[in-house]
Amino acid sequence: MLHNAHTQQFIDFCKQFATKYIRPNVLAWDKAGAFPKWLYEELGKAGFLGMQIPEEYGGTALDYHTYTQAIIEISKVCGSVGLFIAAHNSLVSRHIVQFGSDMQKAKYLPQLASGEYLGAWALTEPSAGSDAVSLQCNAVFDGNSWVLNGSKIFITQGASAQVVVVLAKTGNEKNNITAFLVEKGTKGFSAGKPLDKLGMKACETVQLFFDNCIVPDSNRVGNAGEGFRQAMQILDGGRISITALSLGIAKGAYQIALQYAKQREQFGKKIIDFQATGFKLSQTATELYAAELMLKDACAKKDAGLSTTKESAMCKFFASELAVKTANDAVQILGGYGYTTDYLIEKYYRDAKLCTIGEGTSEIQQLIILKEIWK
Repeated sequence: MLHNAHTQQFIDFCKQFATKYIRPNVLAWDKAGAFPKWLYEELGKAGFLGMQIPEEYGGTALDYHTYTQAIIEISKVCGSVGLFIAAHNSLVSRHIVQFGSDMQKAKYLPQLASGEYLGAWALTEPSAGSDAVSLQCNAVFDGNSWVLNGSKIFITQGASAQVVVVLAKTGNEKNNITAFLVEKGTKGFSAGKPLDKLGMKACETVQLFFDNCIVPDSNRVGNAGEGFRQAMQILDGGRISITALSLGIAKGAYQIALQYAKQREQFGKKIIDFQATGFKLSQTATELYAAELMLKDACAKKDAGLSTTKESAMCKFFASELAVKTANDAVQILGGYGYTTDYLIEKYYRDAKLCTIGEGTSEIQQLIILKEIWK
Protein backbone atom coordinates (compact mmCIF):
# COMPACT_ATOMS: atom_id res chain seq x y z
CA MET A 1 0.00 0.00 0.00
CA LEU A 2 1.33 3.44 -0.92
CA HIS A 3 1.59 6.16 1.69
CA ASN A 4 -0.36 9.32 0.89
CA ALA A 5 2.88 11.25 0.41
CA HIS A 6 3.77 8.96 -2.49
CA THR A 7 0.39 9.04 -4.22
CA GLN A 8 1.15 12.15 -6.29
CA GLN A 9 4.49 10.67 -7.32
CA PHE A 10 2.63 7.56 -8.50
CA ILE A 11 0.09 9.66 -10.42
CA ASP A 12 2.96 11.48 -12.14
CA PHE A 13 4.46 8.12 -13.07
CA CYS A 14 1.11 7.04 -14.58
CA LYS A 15 0.97 10.22 -16.65
CA GLN A 16 4.52 9.68 -17.91
CA PHE A 17 3.78 6.07 -18.81
CA ALA A 18 0.63 7.04 -20.72
CA THR A 19 2.47 9.81 -22.57
CA LYS A 20 5.39 7.59 -23.56
CA TYR A 21 3.77 4.25 -24.35
CA ILE A 22 0.10 4.89 -25.08
CA ARG A 23 -0.58 8.36 -26.53
CA PRO A 24 1.47 7.93 -29.74
CA ASN A 25 -0.37 4.71 -30.60
CA VAL A 26 -4.00 5.39 -29.65
CA LEU A 27 -5.42 5.76 -33.16
CA ALA A 28 -3.34 2.94 -34.63
CA TRP A 29 -4.53 0.50 -31.96
CA ASP A 30 -8.12 1.69 -32.37
CA LYS A 31 -7.98 1.02 -36.12
CA ALA A 32 -6.21 -2.31 -35.67
CA GLY A 33 -8.73 -3.39 -33.04
CA ALA A 34 -6.04 -4.82 -30.77
CA PHE A 35 -3.06 -4.09 -28.54
CA PRO A 36 0.45 -5.33 -29.37
CA LYS A 37 2.04 -7.90 -27.06
CA TRP A 38 4.72 -5.43 -25.94
CA LEU A 39 2.09 -3.24 -24.27
CA TYR A 40 1.05 -6.04 -21.92
CA GLU A 41 4.72 -6.61 -21.08
CA GLU A 42 5.28 -2.92 -20.33
CA LEU A 43 2.10 -2.72 -18.25
CA GLY A 44 3.27 -5.74 -16.27
CA LYS A 45 6.78 -4.37 -15.71
CA ALA A 46 5.34 -1.02 -14.60
CA GLY A 47 3.07 -2.71 -12.03
CA PHE A 48 -0.29 -1.84 -13.59
CA LEU A 49 -1.43 -5.47 -13.74
CA GLY A 50 -0.85 -6.28 -10.08
CA MET A 51 -2.44 -3.29 -8.37
CA GLN A 52 -5.06 -5.45 -6.61
CA ILE A 53 -2.69 -8.32 -5.85
CA PRO A 54 -0.87 -8.72 -2.49
CA GLU A 55 2.86 -8.10 -2.44
CA GLU A 56 3.58 -11.70 -1.47
CA TYR A 57 2.31 -12.72 -4.92
CA GLY A 58 4.23 -10.06 -6.83
CA GLY A 59 1.59 -7.32 -6.74
CA THR A 60 1.59 -3.85 -5.23
CA ALA A 61 -1.63 -4.10 -3.16
CA LEU A 62 -2.59 -0.48 -3.74
CA ASP A 63 -5.37 1.10 -1.75
CA TYR A 64 -8.47 1.78 -3.84
CA HIS A 65 -7.90 5.53 -4.05
CA THR A 66 -4.42 5.14 -5.52
CA TYR A 67 -5.52 2.28 -7.77
CA THR A 68 -8.38 4.30 -9.24
CA GLN A 69 -6.07 7.26 -9.86
CA ALA A 70 -4.00 5.00 -12.11
CA ILE A 71 -7.08 4.03 -14.13
CA ILE A 72 -8.11 7.69 -14.42
CA GLU A 73 -4.70 8.78 -15.75
CA ILE A 74 -4.50 5.93 -18.28
CA SER A 75 -8.13 6.43 -19.39
CA LYS A 76 -7.56 10.14 -19.98
CA VAL A 77 -5.35 9.00 -22.84
CA CYS A 78 -7.03 5.75 -23.96
CA GLY A 79 -10.25 4.24 -22.67
CA SER A 80 -9.43 0.84 -24.18
CA VAL A 81 -6.25 0.48 -22.13
CA GLY A 82 -8.07 1.75 -19.04
CA LEU A 83 -10.83 -0.82 -19.56
CA PHE A 84 -8.36 -3.67 -19.88
CA ILE A 85 -6.48 -2.64 -16.73
CA ALA A 86 -9.74 -2.27 -14.78
CA ALA A 87 -11.06 -5.69 -15.82
CA HIS A 88 -7.74 -7.47 -15.25
CA ASN A 89 -7.37 -6.03 -11.75
CA SER A 90 -10.81 -5.59 -10.25
CA LEU A 91 -12.60 -8.58 -11.77
CA VAL A 92 -10.13 -11.39 -12.44
CA SER A 93 -7.31 -10.82 -9.96
CA ARG A 94 -9.62 -9.51 -7.24
CA HIS A 95 -11.86 -12.58 -7.55
CA ILE A 96 -8.91 -14.90 -6.98
CA VAL A 97 -7.52 -12.72 -4.17
CA GLN A 98 -10.85 -12.64 -2.30
CA PHE A 99 -12.16 -16.14 -2.90
CA GLY A 100 -9.38 -18.32 -4.31
CA SER A 101 -7.58 -21.08 -2.40
CA ASP A 102 -3.96 -20.72 -1.35
CA MET A 103 -3.00 -23.04 -4.19
CA GLN A 104 -4.96 -21.00 -6.74
CA LYS A 105 -3.43 -17.75 -5.50
CA ALA A 106 0.10 -19.15 -5.69
CA LYS A 107 -0.50 -20.59 -9.15
CA TYR A 108 -2.19 -17.65 -10.88
CA LEU A 109 -1.57 -14.36 -9.06
CA PRO A 110 2.19 -13.97 -9.74
CA GLN A 111 1.63 -14.51 -13.48
CA LEU A 112 -1.34 -12.13 -13.52
CA ALA A 113 0.68 -9.48 -11.69
CA SER A 114 3.64 -9.72 -14.08
CA GLY A 115 1.57 -9.75 -17.27
CA GLU A 116 2.76 -13.25 -18.17
CA TYR A 117 -0.90 -14.20 -17.82
CA LEU A 118 -3.81 -12.08 -18.96
CA GLY A 119 -7.10 -12.65 -17.19
CA ALA A 120 -10.77 -12.53 -18.17
CA TRP A 121 -13.99 -12.67 -16.16
CA ALA A 122 -17.02 -14.39 -17.71
CA LEU A 123 -20.51 -13.77 -16.35
CA THR A 124 -22.64 -12.34 -19.18
CA GLU A 125 -24.41 -14.69 -21.61
CA PRO A 126 -26.42 -14.16 -24.80
CA SER A 127 -29.65 -14.63 -22.82
CA ALA A 128 -28.46 -13.44 -19.40
CA GLY A 129 -27.10 -9.91 -19.17
CA SER A 130 -28.68 -7.75 -16.50
CA ASP A 131 -30.57 -10.83 -15.25
CA ALA A 132 -27.41 -12.46 -13.92
CA VAL A 133 -29.14 -15.31 -12.07
CA SER A 134 -30.65 -16.68 -15.30
CA LEU A 135 -27.44 -18.30 -16.51
CA GLN A 136 -27.68 -21.14 -19.02
CA CYS A 137 -24.00 -22.08 -18.93
CA ASN A 138 -23.92 -25.03 -16.55
CA ALA A 139 -21.40 -27.23 -14.76
CA VAL A 140 -22.09 -30.81 -13.67
CA PHE A 141 -19.86 -32.66 -11.20
CA ASP A 142 -18.93 -36.17 -12.39
CA GLY A 143 -17.21 -37.30 -9.21
CA ASN A 144 -13.75 -35.94 -10.02
CA SER A 145 -14.19 -32.94 -12.30
CA TRP A 146 -16.79 -30.47 -13.52
CA VAL A 147 -18.15 -30.60 -17.06
CA LEU A 148 -19.03 -27.16 -18.41
CA ASN A 149 -21.45 -26.53 -21.28
CA GLY A 150 -22.76 -23.24 -22.62
CA SER A 151 -21.45 -19.88 -23.78
CA LYS A 152 -20.54 -16.40 -22.58
CA ILE A 153 -20.57 -13.12 -24.49
CA PHE A 154 -19.00 -9.63 -24.31
CA ILE A 155 -15.97 -10.99 -22.46
CA THR A 156 -13.07 -8.53 -22.24
CA GLN A 157 -9.77 -10.13 -23.37
CA GLY A 158 -11.55 -13.50 -23.44
CA ALA A 159 -9.54 -14.93 -26.35
CA SER A 160 -6.14 -13.64 -25.22
CA ALA A 161 -6.50 -14.55 -21.54
CA GLN A 162 -4.54 -17.47 -20.14
CA VAL A 163 -7.06 -17.90 -17.32
CA VAL A 164 -10.76 -17.06 -17.19
CA VAL A 165 -13.02 -16.85 -14.15
CA VAL A 166 -16.24 -18.50 -15.39
CA LEU A 167 -19.57 -18.32 -13.55
CA ALA A 168 -21.76 -21.35 -14.24
CA LYS A 169 -25.03 -22.83 -12.97
CA THR A 170 -24.42 -25.79 -10.67
CA GLY A 171 -27.91 -26.55 -9.36
CA ASN A 172 -31.62 -26.04 -9.95
CA GLU A 173 -31.98 -23.13 -7.54
CA LYS A 174 -31.73 -19.73 -9.24
CA ASN A 175 -28.74 -18.53 -7.23
CA ASN A 176 -26.89 -21.85 -7.36
CA ILE A 177 -23.93 -20.57 -9.33
CA THR A 178 -20.26 -21.51 -8.95
CA ALA A 179 -17.05 -19.87 -10.14
CA PHE A 180 -14.35 -21.84 -11.94
CA LEU A 181 -10.86 -21.06 -13.22
CA VAL A 182 -10.63 -22.24 -16.83
CA GLU A 183 -7.25 -22.17 -18.52
CA LYS A 184 -6.63 -21.37 -22.17
CA GLY A 185 -6.14 -24.56 -24.15
CA THR A 186 -8.50 -26.63 -22.00
CA LYS A 187 -10.25 -29.18 -24.20
CA GLY A 188 -13.78 -28.08 -25.05
CA PHE A 189 -13.03 -24.40 -24.37
CA SER A 190 -12.84 -21.97 -27.31
CA ALA A 191 -13.29 -18.29 -28.18
CA GLY A 192 -14.98 -16.62 -31.12
CA LYS A 193 -13.57 -13.80 -33.21
CA PRO A 194 -13.34 -10.35 -31.59
CA LEU A 195 -16.64 -8.48 -31.85
CA ASP A 196 -16.69 -5.31 -33.95
CA LYS A 197 -17.77 -2.57 -31.57
CA LEU A 198 -18.71 1.10 -31.56
CA GLY A 199 -15.86 2.02 -29.23
CA MET A 200 -13.18 0.53 -26.97
CA LYS A 201 -12.08 -1.13 -30.19
CA ALA A 202 -8.52 -1.97 -29.15
CA CYS A 203 -9.74 -3.88 -26.09
CA GLU A 204 -10.71 -7.35 -27.28
CA THR A 205 -14.30 -8.48 -26.66
CA VAL A 206 -15.35 -12.01 -27.58
CA GLN A 207 -17.83 -14.82 -27.12
CA LEU A 208 -16.63 -17.93 -25.25
CA PHE A 209 -17.84 -21.50 -25.81
CA PHE A 210 -17.79 -24.52 -23.51
CA ASP A 211 -18.48 -27.91 -25.11
CA ASN A 212 -18.10 -30.68 -22.53
CA CYS A 213 -15.21 -28.66 -21.11
CA ILE A 214 -13.65 -30.62 -18.24
CA VAL A 215 -12.38 -28.54 -15.32
CA PRO A 216 -10.75 -30.17 -12.29
CA ASP A 217 -12.44 -29.64 -8.93
CA SER A 218 -9.23 -27.96 -7.75
CA ASN A 219 -10.14 -25.08 -10.11
CA ARG A 220 -13.47 -24.45 -8.38
CA VAL A 221 -13.31 -21.07 -6.62
CA GLY A 222 -14.78 -21.33 -3.13
CA ASN A 223 -17.66 -23.65 -2.32
CA ALA A 224 -20.18 -24.80 -4.90
CA GLY A 225 -23.17 -22.48 -5.01
CA GLU A 226 -21.28 -19.43 -3.74
CA GLY A 227 -20.52 -17.94 -7.16
CA PHE A 228 -23.40 -15.49 -7.33
CA ARG A 229 -22.57 -13.99 -3.95
CA GLN A 230 -18.92 -13.79 -4.98
CA ALA A 231 -19.81 -12.09 -8.27
CA MET A 232 -21.96 -9.46 -6.60
CA GLN A 233 -19.12 -8.55 -4.22
CA ILE A 234 -16.64 -8.40 -7.08
CA LEU A 235 -18.97 -6.16 -9.08
CA ASP A 236 -19.14 -3.69 -6.17
CA GLY A 237 -15.41 -3.16 -6.58
CA GLY A 238 -15.60 -3.41 -10.35
CA ARG A 239 -18.07 -0.54 -10.50
CA ILE A 240 -15.62 1.64 -8.62
CA SER A 241 -13.11 0.80 -11.33
CA ILE A 242 -15.61 1.69 -14.07
CA THR A 243 -16.25 4.96 -12.25
CA ALA A 244 -12.53 5.71 -12.57
CA LEU A 245 -12.59 4.66 -16.24
CA SER A 246 -15.57 6.96 -16.86
CA LEU A 247 -13.94 9.83 -14.98
CA GLY A 248 -10.72 9.41 -16.97
CA ILE A 249 -12.55 9.47 -20.30
CA ALA A 250 -14.59 12.50 -19.20
CA LYS A 251 -11.48 14.36 -18.03
CA GLY A 252 -9.62 13.58 -21.23
CA ALA A 253 -12.47 14.87 -23.38
CA TYR A 254 -12.95 17.93 -21.16
CA GLN A 255 -9.28 18.89 -21.32
CA ILE A 256 -9.23 18.73 -25.13
CA ALA A 257 -12.42 20.81 -25.34
CA LEU A 258 -11.15 23.37 -22.81
CA GLN A 259 -7.83 23.81 -24.60
CA TYR A 260 -9.56 24.16 -27.95
CA ALA A 261 -12.07 26.71 -26.58
CA LYS A 262 -9.21 28.83 -25.22
CA GLN A 263 -7.51 28.96 -28.63
CA ARG A 264 -10.35 28.99 -31.18
CA GLU A 265 -11.55 32.45 -32.22
CA GLN A 266 -14.88 33.36 -33.80
CA PHE A 267 -16.45 36.79 -34.21
CA GLY A 268 -13.31 38.37 -32.81
CA LYS A 269 -13.03 36.54 -29.49
CA LYS A 270 -12.17 33.16 -28.00
CA ILE A 271 -15.13 30.81 -28.09
CA ILE A 272 -14.75 30.11 -24.35
CA ASP A 273 -15.92 33.70 -23.83
CA PHE A 274 -19.27 32.87 -25.40
CA GLN A 275 -21.59 31.69 -22.65
CA ALA A 276 -22.97 28.89 -24.86
CA THR A 277 -19.50 27.34 -24.75
CA GLY A 278 -18.21 28.65 -21.42
CA PHE A 279 -21.22 27.45 -19.46
CA LYS A 280 -20.86 23.95 -20.90
CA LEU A 281 -17.30 23.86 -19.63
CA SER A 282 -18.08 25.36 -16.23
CA GLN A 283 -20.88 22.87 -15.66
CA THR A 284 -18.65 19.97 -16.68
CA ALA A 285 -15.88 21.17 -14.35
CA THR A 286 -18.41 21.19 -11.49
CA GLU A 287 -19.73 17.72 -12.33
CA LEU A 288 -16.21 16.30 -12.61
CA TYR A 289 -15.47 17.68 -9.15
CA ALA A 290 -18.61 16.02 -7.80
CA ALA A 291 -17.71 12.70 -9.44
CA GLU A 292 -14.21 12.84 -7.95
CA LEU A 293 -15.58 13.41 -4.46
CA MET A 294 -18.04 10.55 -4.86
CA LEU A 295 -15.26 8.24 -6.02
CA LYS A 296 -12.99 9.29 -3.15
CA ASP A 297 -15.72 8.51 -0.62
CA ALA A 298 -16.47 5.10 -2.17
CA CYS A 299 -12.76 4.23 -2.18
CA ALA A 300 -12.42 5.21 1.48
CA LYS A 301 -15.34 2.96 2.43
CA LYS A 302 -13.96 0.11 0.31
CA ASP A 303 -10.53 0.39 1.92
CA ALA A 304 -12.18 0.40 5.36
CA GLY A 305 -13.81 -2.93 4.55
CA LEU A 306 -17.33 -1.49 4.49
CA SER A 307 -20.08 -2.46 2.07
CA THR A 308 -20.16 -0.13 -0.96
CA THR A 309 -23.10 -1.58 -2.87
CA LYS A 310 -25.02 1.70 -2.85
CA GLU A 311 -21.99 3.96 -3.25
CA SER A 312 -20.51 1.86 -6.09
CA ALA A 313 -23.79 1.97 -7.99
CA MET A 314 -24.21 5.71 -7.42
CA CYS A 315 -20.64 6.45 -8.52
CA LYS A 316 -20.84 4.26 -11.61
CA PHE A 317 -24.23 5.65 -12.64
CA PHE A 318 -23.22 9.28 -12.18
CA ALA A 319 -19.73 9.08 -13.70
CA SER A 320 -20.65 6.93 -16.71
CA GLU A 321 -23.52 9.21 -17.71
CA LEU A 322 -21.21 12.18 -17.16
CA ALA A 323 -18.60 10.65 -19.49
CA VAL A 324 -21.16 10.39 -22.29
CA LYS A 325 -22.42 13.93 -21.72
CA THR A 326 -18.92 15.40 -21.52
CA ALA A 327 -17.75 13.66 -24.68
CA ASN A 328 -20.88 14.78 -26.50
CA ASP A 329 -20.37 18.41 -25.40
CA ALA A 330 -16.71 18.24 -26.41
CA VAL A 331 -17.59 17.12 -29.94
CA GLN A 332 -20.05 20.02 -30.14
CA ILE A 333 -17.47 22.55 -28.93
CA LEU A 334 -14.95 21.40 -31.52
CA GLY A 335 -17.61 21.43 -34.21
CA GLY A 336 -16.44 19.97 -37.52
CA TYR A 337 -13.02 19.21 -36.06
CA GLY A 338 -14.69 17.16 -33.35
CA TYR A 339 -16.19 14.96 -36.03
CA THR A 340 -12.76 14.08 -37.43
CA THR A 341 -10.05 11.91 -35.88
CA ASP A 342 -7.57 14.81 -35.72
CA TYR A 343 -8.42 15.75 -32.13
CA LEU A 344 -9.38 12.24 -30.91
CA ILE A 345 -12.63 13.58 -29.47
CA GLU A 346 -14.67 11.24 -31.65
CA LYS A 347 -12.86 8.31 -29.98
CA TYR A 348 -13.74 9.59 -26.49
CA TYR A 349 -17.31 9.94 -27.75
CA ARG A 350 -17.37 6.31 -28.94
CA ASP A 351 -15.55 4.89 -25.92
CA ALA A 352 -17.68 6.65 -23.30
CA LYS A 353 -20.90 4.85 -24.13
CA LEU A 354 -19.67 1.47 -22.93
CA CYS A 355 -19.30 2.86 -19.41
CA THR A 356 -23.11 3.14 -19.16
CA ILE A 357 -23.49 -0.54 -20.16
CA GLY A 358 -20.63 -2.67 -18.83
CA GLU A 359 -20.77 -4.12 -15.30
CA GLY A 360 -24.43 -3.21 -15.07
CA THR A 361 -26.35 -0.71 -17.18
CA SER A 362 -27.37 2.69 -15.85
CA GLU A 363 -30.87 1.31 -15.39
CA ILE A 364 -29.56 -1.57 -13.27
CA GLN A 365 -27.53 0.89 -11.16
CA GLN A 366 -30.71 2.85 -10.50
CA LEU A 367 -32.47 -0.36 -9.43
CA ILE A 368 -29.62 -1.15 -7.04
CA ILE A 369 -29.71 2.37 -5.61
CA LEU A 370 -33.49 2.18 -5.22
CA LYS A 371 -33.22 -1.15 -3.41
CA GLU A 372 -30.57 0.28 -1.06
CA ILE A 373 -32.46 3.46 -0.19
CA TRP A 374 -35.69 1.47 0.26
CA LYS A 375 -34.10 -0.60 3.06
